Amino acid sequence: MQYRPLGRTGLNVSTLCLGTMTWGEQNTLEEAFEQMDYAVANGVNFFDTAEMYPIATRAETYGRTEEIIGEWLAARGGRDNLILATKAVGRSTRFPYIRDGEPRLNRQHIRQAVDDSLKRLQTDYIDLYQLHWPERSTDRFGKLGFHEVPDEDTVPIEETLEALDEQVQAGKIRHIGLSNETAWGTMTFLKQAEAGTGPRVASVQNPYSLLNRSFETGLAEVALREDCGLLAYAPVAAGVLTGKYQGGRRPEGARLTLFPQNSRYMNPQADAAVAKYVALAHAWELDPAVMAHAYVFGRAFVTASIVGATRMEHLELAFEAEQTELPEELLESIEQIHAEHTYPCP
Repeated sequence: MQYRPLGRTGLNVSTLCLGTMTWGEQNTLEEAFEQMDYAVANGVNFFDTAEMYPIATRAETYGRTEEIIGEWLAARGGRDNLILATKAVGRSTRFPYIRDGEPRLNRQHIRQAVDDSLKRLQTDYIDLYQLHWPERSTDRFGKLGFHEVPDEDTVPIEETLEALDEQVQAGKIRHIGLSNETAWGTMTFLKQAEAGTGPRVASVQNPYSLLNRSFETGLAEVALREDCGLLAYAPVAAGVLTGKYQGGRRPEGARLTLFPQNSRYMNPQADAAVAKYVALAHAWELDPAVMAHAYVFGRAFVTASIVGATRMEHLELAFEAEQTELPEELLESIEQIHAEHTYPCP
């Protein structure tokens, strides 16, 4: 297992970060325990979760993923050997069961969200506390292109940073990160921290895969020059890059079979790109999942790739990929496909 610095925190995290969002929905507690045991035994020291997990989010399971991690920590111990990351829900009216249906990134809500996560996780501190999405309207979750919303009611970034700083000073969180954020947003947080407002952002958790390389436009330079690396989510595009959905197939129990509304990586442009990536992987005698994962692991601006698995074989392939270096000739072929299908799934 390789390890990389988490921003300027002084912490080193495994390049394979264990994703957890299926635990409590597609995966049972026992299956989650098996994944965590396997990951730690193979060098992983970095787990990522969120208050709203599992996905698909619903009132009946809200917070269950954090609870499962807490139960595992209580049973296994070793908390100080792990870097534990979670996230706070941002402004939204979609979740009537989260903080009276009006979650915000202000002092009151951040305090409550942190305390609730600590209780579910059965820990005294969170190593990396992330804002799941910005307060303001911007291009995220499959959108490309910015459209301003005049006079929008948002919590100022300065206020959010001050609220996070209170939690750092209280010893409840150690470091902060962003998620589904833009280059402007990331730099604004960094500038505010440099001005003394609050803690410095250590990472940005955004989508990144062969089907969505939009992070490379603007944010990759920020990640490298500001030591604020990418925690890449959906590195195999919700399983689409494995090729298992090709030709309209819907394998029993697969994520997009169970939740067809998750159409972010399903469109004709994606289908065409996936067909070429799968064929390329086979030509090099690689499993398509290994090639897709290895590509993400190999990017200089990536701190860690967040690998979620519903079956152990998915996790095992990701571990194989973490030790796989793609040849230069193969990388050139990937660039050729990317030039033809640049942003099939923003």
